Amino acid sequence: MAALKWINLSLLILYPVAWAAPLMRAGLLPLFSLSEISVLTGLRALWGEDIVLAVIVTVFALFAPYAKTLALALVQFGLLDRSTLPGIAIVGKLAMADIFLIALYITIVKGIGIGRIETAWGLYLFTACILTSLVISMAEARHP
Repeated sequence: MAALKWINLSLLILYPVAWAAPLMRAGLLPLFSLSEISVLTGLRALWGEDIVLAVIVTVFALFAPYAKTLALALVQFGLLDRSTLPGIAIVGKLAMADIFLIALYITIVKGIGIGRIETAWGLYLFTACILTSLVISMAEARHP
């Protein structure tokens, strides 16, 4: 269980890296170069277009996973009561919703066939962070 504490704490560093890493490369036509899109660049563009949606995505992509990781660390180090684990699990589910949204966007864009989109390493890092956090919280819930 000690290793899980340190893996969980490493997520506090890996999340910001994943937010800045390219999630995908997108372009309008196959002949033109592709622009890299990260969580942060996507949010920056969204804040200029639709503030309500930007707030929702910011909560799911940034605040929910980070808050869950911090709360879980507090539980692991005995600074927060274990009775909060069900609430932490709910926050984790909100964080996972972001991965599904990104996958949905990629599927829609590829299905329309207007532009070109390629997944990038940041999508895998972000997904790995979310899934690692999920596994840690499930293990923590089983631990008395």
